[in-house]
Amino acid sequence: MSNILEHYLEYQEKMSPQEKRLYLHDIAFSDLLDAWEELDAENALRVFVDLPLDIRTDLFTELSESEQEFILSNLSIQSKKTLFKMMEPDDLVDIMQSASKEVRDAVWENLSDESKREMLFLLRYDEDDAAGLMTPRFLAVQSRITVAQAIQFIRGKCDSVEYLFSIYIIDNLERLIGSITMKELLSASDAAKISELIKEKPVSVYEDTDQEDVARVMEDNDLAAIPVISHDHVLIGIVTFDDIIDVIREEQTEDVYKMGAMGGSSASYMDSSIWALVRKRIPWLIILLLLGTISANILERYETLMVGAAFLIIFMPVITQTGGNTGSQASTLMIRGLATGEIQFREILKIIGKECLIGIVLGLATGFVIIFRSILLPPQVDIFQGAVIGIALAFVVLISNILGIAAPLLIHRAGFDPTVMSAPLMATLIDICGYAIYFETARWLLKL
Repeated sequence: MSNILEHYLEYQEKMSPQEKRLYLHDIAFSDLLDAWEELDAENALRVFVDLPLDIRTDLFTELSESEQEFILSNLSIQSKKTLFKMMEPDDLVDIMQSASKEVRDAVWENLSDESKREMLFLLRYDEDDAAGLMTPRFLAVQSRITVAQAIQFIRGKCDSVEYLFSIYIIDNLERLIGSITMKELLSASDAAKISELIKEKPVSVYEDTDQEDVARVMEDNDLAAIPVISHDHVLIGIVTFDDIIDVIREEQTEDVYKMGAMGGSSASYMDSSIWALVRKRIPWLIILLLLGTISANILERYETLMVGAAFLIIFMPVITQTGGNTGSQASTLMIRGLATGEIQFREILKIIGKECLIGIVLGLATGFVIIFRSILLPPQVDIFQGAVIGIALAFVVLISNILGIAAPLLIHRAGFDPTVMSAPLMATLIDICGYAIYFETARWLLKL
């Protein structure tokens, strides 16, 4: 726990409210978040109330739903109104979309009329779209006014906006036509027209652009904020970097869940009920179970072969494990490449050609290793049997590599999330294909 917080808890009874705020003002926000989990309910509430208002507001948006509910249930009406007045509209919307009914009711009842209008405006949009992330509090000036008039306007509005680095320029119909930085504005002549300062139209996103695409555009263009426009090019808000960080964290969490063959949202583990966690995990477990039973059908088909060449059974786990590892490696490369935009579907033939060569090399390498291992170490087999196992493994690795590459590309092309080709699903599919390739290759070589 932070030394500042420890000293506060020890001496807070001797401090005045003003002294408490001044003392807690020096605590680093990251230290506060780390220490928050160690506080019991009583001390957590005491610290929250005594924090400076700006830190209190930032902290509230980072708390879990249960913690937000506890805090709100113990705050006075005036404290709630003060808190919500300081919060940005997009943060309030996040709470309204995800929090419990008790928290939503407490928020709504203590909002000002202006904040309610902003909330109703933002709630019209899907939370995963650009407009669902944006704040309607931004600086925009008409292109026809002078620099002096723009500076005067900004002075009167700067306290009510979240982001003050870029000033957006609009026309008479409020359509986005340009942007300038504060440095460019302050260094220009007072008599100059704003329209004269426009260099090029800024990068923007439409209101219904998916949040992942918004994050990618901001990353590609090194933007701290990006304007959001309607399809009529009317400027309606901006998305700032802090919201995009939350998006990236949420999307990564969901991708990790999918790669572990789990569904559901990215809600906190501790805030999720047992039933919610079961629902997150059981659908894919059942799907993988049913897919896995296909392997039993394949083994039944080659039952005679296994009786005549029992040595094949001994190396079955090695074959499926190596094939599964190969497919999982390949699919991970593709999923990451698709997520970053480095790989495009139009390059599928080039990619598959490249991976065929890689698969051949991997197959030959693993094939030779298993041949020497099966001949030299227990359970030992003869040279011909070792060759059968090695050749079969080489084919399994080659096909697994191609499948691991092609499946995410095709799923992405179909408009679905390629992370559904998670390691468990890929391993299950390759088990099915691997058994068929292994036994069919062995049957052909052994002529059984």
